[in-house]
Amino acid sequence: MPKNKLNINDIKVIQAPLAGISDIVFRGQIRKYSDSCLMTTEMISSEMLCNNPNPRIIQFEEFEYPLAFQLVGHKVDKMVKAAKILAPYASMIDINCGCPVKKVVVSHDGSAMMKTPELACEILSAIKEATGLMVSAKFRLGWSKTQENYIEFAQSLEKAGADFVTLHARTRADMYQGSADWNKIKLLVDELKIPVFANGDIKTLDDAKKCLEITNAKGVSIGRGIMGDFSLPYRIEKYINEGIILPEPDLVEKIAMLREHLRLEVINMGEINGVKFMRKFYNYYISSVRNASKYRAKLVILETEKEINKVLDEILHIHSLDCV
Repeated sequence: MPKNKLNINDIKVIQAPLAGISDIVFRGQIRKYSDSCLMTTEMISSEMLCNNPNPRIIQFEEFEYPLAFQLVGHKVDKMVKAAKILAPYASMIDINCGCPVKKVVVSHDGSAMMKTPELACEILSAIKEATGLMVSAKFRLGWSKTQENYIEFAQSLEKAGADFVTLHARTRADMYQGSADWNKIKLLVDELKIPVFANGDIKTLDDAKKCLEITNAKGVSIGRGIMGDFSLPYRIEKYINEGIILPEPDLVEKIAMLREHLRLEVINMGEINGVKFMRKFYNYYISSVRNASKYRAKLVILETEKEINKVLDEILHIHSLDCV
């Protein structure tokens, strides 16, 4: 089977796309642990891709396969053209019908697509026909609590040829507030013949276990839970496939992950940009440290890899004293 081909039966965990976070380095670090997690690029604007067929955002390496490319847009011709640009490299195409961010939905994209299910279906079937690839869609419960149409929306996508769907169990109006309603994912699983992946509030192995017990979903899609712990997808897969519960990385292991993440982003972006990019990650790596906020405040103002590693040495020294 060619490297970019995908067997959905092999997938238990999907790395959910995170704009400005899940870049080539981020995905590569997950792949060090897991051979089978389905990687997903950051959300790619079909309009942007049609105007600039070689943007940095679609940078990838062969070792990332299986790799999904996620497209956002609402114009059939643009979405198809963008999908055809990506088709030679993609294991599959995922259509974003779930992003709740204002600048996305005001353009009738992301979660706004749930208001026009016929258009979403037209886009999905057109991409599938034009590329011959597997196509999925990620969406929410609906626009708001009074406009929850996720079951009807998913049924329409299934009829249009979707190979699987991913449900984030919040509405667009919820944004990321409150708790994801996993019980509604269970309702969707019961209504569809195609696989359903559960998304929302899955940040630990225990979360994944509970979610799968409630939903009976095919697997889980996880985003922010991976930040600070690249081993999480593998540990979830190990539990699903073998019933084995592996421990969460300790602080020493997390600091080692952080150093490597930083080193590779500096190589990828240069020291100035790489260091700035990494500032959003520190809290996830060191949240368990005593006085974590103090160290985070230090780290986010530093400008060189050497300075950052010096503070990380300090954190490990304090941690070693605490463990005595």
